[in-house]
Amino acid sequence: MSLVYCELIAYSLSAFIVLTAGVTLAAVTTLALVLEPADSKRIASLCGPFDDNLQHIERRLGVEINHQNEDFTVVGHSHLAKVAAELLKQLYRETQPLRDQQVPDITPEDVHLLIKESGVLEQGDGPSEGYQYGKEVVIKTKKGLIKPRTPNQAHYIAHILSHDITFGIGPAGTGKTYLAVAAAVDALERQEVRRILLTRPAVEAGEKLGFLPGDLSQKVDPYLRPLYDALFEMLGFEQVEKLIERHVIEVAPLAYMRGRTLNDAFIILDESQNTTVEQMKMFLTRIGFNSRAVITGDITQIDLPRNAKSGLRHAIEVLNGVEGLSFDFFQADDVVRHPVVARIVRAYEALDNQQQQLESPTTNAAPAEPAS
Repeated sequence: MSLVYCELIAYSLSAFIVLTAGVTLAAVTTLALVLEPADSKRIASLCGPFDDNLQHIERRLGVEINHQNEDFTVVGHSHLAKVAAELLKQLYRETQPLRDQQVPDITPEDVHLLIKESGVLEQGDGPSEGYQYGKEVVIKTKKGLIKPRTPNQAHYIAHILSHDITFGIGPAGTGKTYLAVAAAVDALERQEVRRILLTRPAVEAGEKLGFLPGDLSQKVDPYLRPLYDALFEMLGFEQVEKLIERHVIEVAPLAYMRGRTLNDAFIILDESQNTTVEQMKMFLTRIGFNSRAVITGDITQIDLPRNAKSGLRHAIEVLNGVEGLSFDFFQADDVVRHPVVARIVRAYEALDNQQQQLESPTTNAAPAEPAS
């Protein structure tokens, strides 16, 4: 069957992402609709600032929406395109002027709730069936071009773009955090989100943070330094400092996420293998409307006490298969540091596999029968 390759190109002043999606010709349809009565204010409310509302529908349903004034076209799988068209009509009806002739604002929250009410994602008709991302994924920042070095990295970036929550799990040096920060910077510069939040658990190495000298930033900066380093490389030192001062970028320990609801944000949780089950649940339930989260970690480098279960391990067991979440696993072949690092990772993986094989007979043995 012939294939149609659609290039979805998102430009910004200083960053863009190019990804290639392949879909079968028979599955794609184009729907045209005219929203009446024509009203520029109502159209603006429907689309949202910088077409935020339209982009939200595109991401959730895996369709492409274009418009010129009141003339709209929707491209995508037949069923999803029809759902998107009906959503546009219903949202437009909700922009009818009030008694004072003011046009109500349509927010991403309204779009999210309407998609949820439609039940389309619960029926298994989500975008994962409509789009199969290809390998060509490129991120360009002010400091240069960032390309995935391995297929797993390409899939990882594509999943960050198409899922609300993405887990990147694998050994050090596979680019998990670096690529997540690059995607966050791109989303900020394309005004898809209003802020970036970077966090990681502060696992203490024999010293209580409260007894360390200095203020909060001096206490926690050593834990967050890898995140700062990635930001400096993407944006430059001065720009990062300005954005932090304006609270557009926030870097904080995980404990400071408690009690917050994070809307319009790109959130990265680094070193998540060192979260407890309670901390992971707390973090995941902070995510609000029009937000994306990336959770990175290495389950072979857990620094928690022996009696504490890793929140990352628990999340893999409990959440794998949940709609809207993606789990990407990296291997030694994805390590992009010095070649000796990949060989070290393979050696440890081989040892872990041997230990698991030795332990498995004991673990899987049938329980002894009680004495009569």
